Amino acid sequence: MNKLSQSDLYSLDEYSAVRSDFRRQVMDHKKHRRVAIGEHAALYFEDRLTIQYQIQEMLRIEKIFKREGIREELDAYKPLVPDGANWKATFMVEYADPAERKNELARLIGIERALYVQVDGYDRVYPVSNEDLERETGDKTSSVHFVRFELSEAMVAGVKQGAGVVAGIEHPRYSAETPLTAETRKSLAGDLH
Repeated sequence: MNKLSQSDLYSLDEYSAVRSDFRRQVMDHKKHRRVAIGEHAALYFEDRLTIQYQIQEMLRIEKIFKREGIREELDAYKPLVPDGANWKATFMVEYADPAERKNELARLIGIERALYVQVDGYDRVYPVSNEDLERETGDKTSSVHFVRFELSEAMVAGVKQGAGVVAGIEHPRYSAETPLTAETRKSLAGDLH
């Protein structure tokens, strides 16, 4: 898989000139990489383009132009780019009302471990979660988790050949399952060797 490097990034001046078009391209791309699981949870599957956009935006916002600062941003975000036999995603628990969100996050401890993807004909794959830092306490879970789904060679081959995929959650207080659309499956197949 082609990892991001400094040579792949726009300078601040270049990015300023192309930002509008690049943002439009990324937003169009992201449409097929969000999977809602029930009413209050979603997976946002990351890839090279989505992570490049995140890095470019951070460099722009923080006005980072020195090599060392750019390298630090790359080092922070590169682990979120899939490696060819996995999917990486930002998992979000989404409640618009702050009071409801607080109550639900207290009830949904462990939800990120109850998350799964399943390729037709194979067992569920549960994620490796929050490798960067712990995102839950004894009182609540976070509304944002970073997850990685490791797929077998057979699963990768199945996805590449068009096998169906579902994403789901089986938590005592939140249970839902969503079949991926053909567009989403195609986009995610592009992340795999």
